[in-house]
Amino acid sequence: MSGATVSNLLPDAHLDLRGTPCPINFVRTKLQLERMAPGSLLEVWLDPGEPIEQVPDSLTMEGYTVEQIEDRSDFFAISIRRPQLEHSAC
Repeated sequence: MSGATVSNLLPDAHLDLRGTPCPINFVRTKLQLERMAPGSLLEVWLDPGEPIEQVPDSLTMEGYTVEQIEDRSDFFAISIRRPQLEHSAC
């Protein structure tokens, strides 16, 4: 694995949402991403089942990029990138 790949996946923040039900885990993830700088990477820990099935898809529909989903046996770690700011025409 190259150094650039590793540095691109080093999270700027972590959020442990194991034990947090849907849709609260999605809401907390989205709120954390909104507080982060554009281009930042957030790692979120989610339970198996409904959380890992629902949260990544919901974030993608909201315009976030899910860069990685890693199975860590008893939970999943997902890496989500906050989009860069779009330039306005004004």
